[in-house]
Amino acid sequence: MIRKATLEDIDGIIKITKACASFMIDNGIYQWNEHYPNKTAFKNDVLRNELYVIEEDKKLVGCIVISSFMDEEYIPISWLTENKRNIYIHRLAIHPKYQGKGYAQKLMGFAENFALENKYTSIRLDTFSQNKRNQKFYELRGYKRLGNIYFPKQSNYPFYCYELVW
Repeated sequence: MIRKATLEDIDGIIKITKACASFMIDNGIYQWNEHYPNKTAFKNDVLRNELYVIEEDKKLVGCIVISSFMDEEYIPISWLTENKRNIYIHRLAIHPKYQGKGYAQKLMGFAENFALENKYTSIRLDTFSQNKRNQKFYELRGYKRLGNIYFPKQSNYPFYCYELVW
């Protein structure tokens, strides 16, 4: 079941993202660290009604942020659509022991349906350049790679920006 997250979910979400960070680091992907993601970001996501969780048998297994706010890091990118009615995906995470079971597909399908139903023109996101699995995931869903951005507190490597247009 996918539902809006509450403040009470944040500790569980942090456990999921820490498990994901450890899993990625064990696989040589230094995408998330002690700076990101953090409780403050998730609290703000909940307060803006932008954070969703997916559960299996009432247990949190993953999360996604669906936002209409464009971060300043995205400004230099030559997007396919105007910067008017766009959705931005952040902090998609599935606990490693639930990965490969379709939960990320369900969350992205939910986000894409949300964008369509609310008449957004596109979905934008970024993923770490060293995370080939994520790149393939988005590209198979039809997202087009457009440019690079940097988050120095996370990595010296770039993050690739993607957009899906209907």
